[in-house]
Amino acid sequence: MPDPDEIRTIEKLDATVGVPGSKSYTQRALVISALAEGKTLLKNPLFSEDTRHMTEALRRLGAEIVSSGEELIVTGTAGRIARPAGGIHLGNNGTAMRFLAGVASLGAGDFLLTGDRRLCERPMKPLLDALRVLGADSTCRGKDGCPPVVIHARGLSGGGVFFDGTESSQYISSILISAPYASGDVEIALGGAAVSRPYIDMTVDVMNAFGVPVEKDGGSGFRVRGGRCYRGGRFVVEADASSASYFFLAAALCGGRVRVIRLNPQTLQGDIGFVRILEDLGCSVSAGDSWVEVAGRELPSGERAFDMGNMPDMVPTLAVLSAVRPGRTVIRNVAHLRVKESNRLEALVRELKKVGIGAAETTDGLTIEGGRPRGAEIETYDDHRIAMSFAVLGLVVGGIRIRDRACVGKSFPGFWEEMGRLYRRP
Repeated sequence: MPDPDEIRTIEKLDATVGVPGSKSYTQRALVISALAEGKTLLKNPLFSEDTRHMTEALRRLGAEIVSSGEELIVTGTAGRIARPAGGIHLGNNGTAMRFLAGVASLGAGDFLLTGDRRLCERPMKPLLDALRVLGADSTCRGKDGCPPVVIHARGLSGGGVFFDGTESSQYISSILISAPYASGDVEIALGGAAVSRPYIDMTVDVMNAFGVPVEKDGGSGFRVRGGRCYRGGRFVVEADASSASYFFLAAALCGGRVRVIRLNPQTLQGDIGFVRILEDLGCSVSAGDSWVEVAGRELPSGERAFDMGNMPDMVPTLAVLSAVRPGRTVIRNVAHLRVKESNRLEALVRELKKVGIGAAETTDGLTIEGGRPRGAEIETYDDHRIAMSFAVLGLVVGGIRIRDRACVGKSFPGFWEEMGRLYRRP
């Protein structure tokens, strides 16, 4: 009898699925509505492990957040940050750690931010250095500028900061989000093209929706006027393009059709770019006002190279696709994946080799030699994106088993139920 935990292969794929609200938009909307004056209704937010950590932290910082069915009602602090007793534990939510370092800087006194072991290995120094320039000192209790971190807050005074373009977009977003509450204007200069630029664009989009414009300096920097306040209102969270990518991958691998509903094809989410990669690899892509559909075709052979700097979360998805596509795939400009939920580059190489696929790390990415993967038990490293990507491989490769299936709860708690829809006839 087959292993009950083994992913079942699929003969004919023709499905319609839904995905939850965007994790990136939900976290930005939560923080900004918590800083806003008045109440905000958040529609279609993501309810997951990461957003739960963010919500609990914002409550401790003074916001009132109430769940109402599939919605959240947030009563903001108008920028008056409460100082909780004890530390704020953020699990393995790197976005929350970076964003809340900026938010805590608006308060008065010491704020301890900490989290799981892996979170305390993720760097913070460039952000903390920038906050220091703007008026907030800090002390790292971890090594090499890593959490736990204590923010010695006395408000932000404003000023100018510089970020190297290779540094995390979350540092820039953190400064942007808190900048309106500085006593003076905040200017951010960038050295070179910022990695993960779409995430910065999403931050600016949410700030605009809450009444605070961001001035762009010829594409190389930003300016936010100080002494402003976000205004509460109504914000609808888009469906998550990252979560949708796993079902688009399924269509590409199986040569079938999958439609993801409630997904904006014009979204600012950088991960929607994965469908353009699939199109380049011969898949058929179509879209309506609120859906995107991918139909798989025979994958072309030969060497292909992809710069994934603007959609680094798609690297595990692309890596699994590359395992099946005949030919060599080069993935570039994602060195920072070594400090994500896992060391994703190392993890991908290890698991690809486990299924019989040649792979190697490079300075800034991966090389993968496509072939005929075999079944194996996949270690997830407590990384939701490793789990979901290799689960889709199991649709075309027998014998794939996923350890620690529950780790998908970080971003997509309903993943396994939604994946089950792929086996149903429309």
